[in-house]
Amino acid sequence: MTIDEIQQEIVEEFSGFEDWMDKYAYLIEIGNELTPIDPKYKIESNLIRGCQSRVWLHQEFTDGKIIFEAESDALIVKGLVALLLRIYSDRTPKEILGSEPRFIDDIGLRQHLSPTRSNGLLAMVKQMKLYALAYEKISAKK
Repeated sequence: MTIDEIQQEIVEEFSGFEDWMDKYAYLIEIGNELTPIDPKYKIESNLIRGCQSRVWLHQEFTDGKIIFEAESDALIVKGLVALLLRIYSDRTPKEILGSEPRFIDDIGLRQHLSPTRSNGLLAMVKQMKLYALAYEKISAKK
């Protein structure tokens, strides 16, 4: 599946909920299914700056793709992290850089998240794109 197809799938999943409390509950459910990252990756350098809650983002570049692992100590943010991993993990830098997280607006997250959570979500996307940019440059030099 492409990044756009996965985002469309997420939009369709959320469209099944009328009420934002149900959407929050779904985000929490998604977050609870997230596999915790290895404690050795819960280090200061993996913390996302700009998030009110603690979010650790670890990445590895393997076979031309970036594999992301992440975790948060906040329930709703954990769900947001799970969505981003679903979209961006196991992708090439070009795929990541060539896509925008349109699902954020399409499901109404920007309007319904608190400003601090919204800023944190955008900080996570920005960090993933920065890793993609770095790996794209490294790959171009080879």
